[in-house]
Amino acid sequence: MDRLQSMKVFQKVVEEGSFAAAARALDLSPAVVTRLVADLEEHLGTRLLHRSTRSLSLSAAGESYLERLRGILADIEDAEDHVACHTRAVAGTLRLACPAALAVYLVAPLVAEFRARHPLVLLDIDVYNDAPPPVEAHDITLLTALGAFDAQVIARKLLDSEAVLVASPAYLKSAPPLAVPQDLRAHANLRLRSPAGRTSLLRLERPDPSADGVEVVEVPVRPVLWCNHVDTLLAAVLGGAGVGSAAREMAAPYLAEGRLQRVLAPWKVGQLSVYAALPSRKFMPLRTKAFLDHLSQQRDWLLERAQAPVDESTPR
Repeated sequence: MDRLQSMKVFQKVVEEGSFAAAARALDLSPAVVTRLVADLEEHLGTRLLHRSTRSLSLSAAGESYLERLRGILADIEDAEDHVACHTRAVAGTLRLACPAALAVYLVAPLVAEFRARHPLVLLDIDVYNDAPPPVEAHDITLLTALGAFDAQVIARKLLDSEAVLVASPAYLKSAPPLAVPQDLRAHANLRLRSPAGRTSLLRLERPDPSADGVEVVEVPVRPVLWCNHVDTLLAAVLGGAGVGSAAREMAAPYLAEGRLQRVLAPWKVGQLSVYAALPSRKFMPLRTKAFLDHLSQQRDWLLERAQAPVDESTPR
């Protein structure tokens, strides 16, 4: 038995949630993945996974083993990467986890240029919609945070953004006047459902030097749509379904094209920051550093794109 390979396969099965998904991710047959995990369990003399036709879960021994295993495999990769540093070759698989919106609007547009610079790097991207996976499971985990970031992880801030209110010209043409935040009560509101759930209060803020720098209002609204997927919400706004929020970087191309209009400027839904979280490792792989540098270099492009000339809307 190749114990190291079996350990890697076991970890991948847990990360992917099934033997079949792990087999696809590792480019192995499901039979080989199943056999390697079974060999590992036989070697350890205990069951690591509880299997059924519909689910897969860790046993108590499996949870304990996986916790230690992640550190062991990370140390092995660190050792390999440390040696690779001497060759200065940027290569290998870069495992990246990111929310759906960042995957579409931040990561995907930069892949071609990154690959042109580093053709020996394979990108393995996991997209998540709700809670992020354990930071230890990926080389880089992109996170979004409202306000300050207080997670107990190693993280590098990539950019600051803000969520603004937007609507399509077609919707605004036939909608009631929208001059002050309270006018939103008479509008079709499209809301993003957070992991914390739903709330009927829409919190808005704007700069105000006389009130500690920020003026805040909370408007009770009746959303006509709740959604946990940013792209779906934005598509509904573009289709004229109502007023929704979007990060400036996401909305900027549509604002520039006239397909969206910002409303209630300078009010915003909140400040948003994007972080790159890293596993706690002594050595950072060259491919990780190269991708972080690439993201940071594109930050100015993202910020420039967000400065849409039609940012300020005229109250109706």
